[in-house]
Amino acid sequence: MNVINATTLRNNLADSLAAIEKSKEYLLVAKRGKIRSAIVDIDFFEDLLALANKKYLKSIKKAREEYQKGETFTHQEVFGEI
Repeated sequence: MNVINATTLRNNLADSLAAIEKSKEYLLVAKRGKIRSAIVDIDFFEDLLALANKKYLKSIKKAREEYQKGETFTHQEVFGEI
């Protein structure tokens, strides 16, 4: 099981995030000896959401296809002039 103490995580956040990204898994965060939260790879998180909501899975697939085709918007197109 991948468990890390909250203090250790805070002191090694960049390395911990890199390890999660590389492993495509998760990291359980313990505080005062009890697991309180988790940090997960985005693909893993999307898979979890998809299990709960098939409509969400379809929207993720569509978004990835659009991105791969280059169908994206610029920051200005989305938010306009700031």
